[in-house]
Amino acid sequence: MRFSTAFIPDIHFGAGAVGEVAMLARALGPVECALLVLDGFLARGGLAEALVADLSSVGIRSRIFSEFSGEPKLSHLRAAVAAAEGCQLVIGIGGGSALDIAKITACCAASGKDPLHYALAANPLPKNPLRKILVPTTAGTGSETSATTIFTGETGKKLWIWGAETKADQVILDPQLTVTLPPSLTAWCGMDAFIHAFEAATNRNAHAGAALYAHQAMRLIIEGLPVAVADPSNLPAREKLLLGSCYAGIAIDNCGTAIAHNMSHALAGLAPVHHGLATALAFEATLPWLVQTETPDLQAAARACGLEQIQDLPAFISDLMDRCGIRRALPAAFAAFTAEDLAAEMKAPENQPMRRATIFEVTDADLDRFAESLMALPRTL
Repeated sequence: MRFSTAFIPDIHFGAGAVGEVAMLARALGPVECALLVLDGFLARGGLAEALVADLSSVGIRSRIFSEFSGEPKLSHLRAAVAAAEGCQLVIGIGGGSALDIAKITACCAASGKDPLHYALAANPLPKNPLRKILVPTTAGTGSETSATTIFTGETGKKLWIWGAETKADQVILDPQLTVTLPPSLTAWCGMDAFIHAFEAATNRNAHAGAALYAHQAMRLIIEGLPVAVADPSNLPAREKLLLGSCYAGIAIDNCGTAIAHNMSHALAGLAPVHHGLATALAFEATLPWLVQTETPDLQAAARACGLEQIQDLPAFISDLMDRCGIRRALPAAFAAFTAEDLAAEMKAPENQPMRRATIFEVTDADLDRFAESLMALPRTL
């Protein structure tokens, strides 16, 4: 057995840990100006003002960028890069979109290059990006510990930028920042984190160094997710979800994802859909195919879920989604598309790494069948 593991940023965990931002920013070295990339509702809710004051108290000026909504778009990235001019630090606080914008901004602001210059690994990332502090407020993407960022290009297709240069210098996990997440978003984000862990633990790139994180992530999410959906203010459940999401991010940073993410990215290439929901629907659609053949990694993942047989996984996942109130439906915008449209997106070059990483060969016929299953869902969201 041979494997290598990617570095893990410093992680600060605990209720109220967001109060450490200014201290950590000062400890990173000479910083005169910081760009705060925050979700809009956080910027309006008083957190931005508190952070600006805290940073000012240690001699750091700050600017706020919150002009984005939904998943990151090229226009958002370009605006954030412009806002970061003259800054030495980027602080991302929010969901996966805020974190990904912060990560890409730190690279592009340092190099002066457009985000498209780095898309799909077209060119090496700058070796000296701006420093980064990342503070997730959802438990789903794991972007705070991964080297991957996702954004939507000019044609509406999902693109990715990958490299250790995008990773955080400091990560703050404060479960109190997650308690206001609505039940539906909690469920979607939590399932995304679970699938990150599962796919990282079972795909072609899986190894023992990442399984440690992936299996524990699955256990934490299984314990915490239904409770957090039913009782959003339950802090112990939120702690489990946030830590599980972080561990899942470490796992995919080392091993990547697989077929469910190929499909969710393809869905997003057709019309707007929450990434966590798309991934959950895709995972449920493909899992019966995946568990037809047993592998040691699949068996270990089943045991991490408390199951004896991998054949029990599809029913277990469907029950978990039921308990979390996840509706099996797509947004109304998908009425304009067919299974053939989705299959074509799944076969697009940018989605092939996830297809190839899947432990079993995924044929074109498999993709066609999966696409038919997803596009048969009602369009009622």
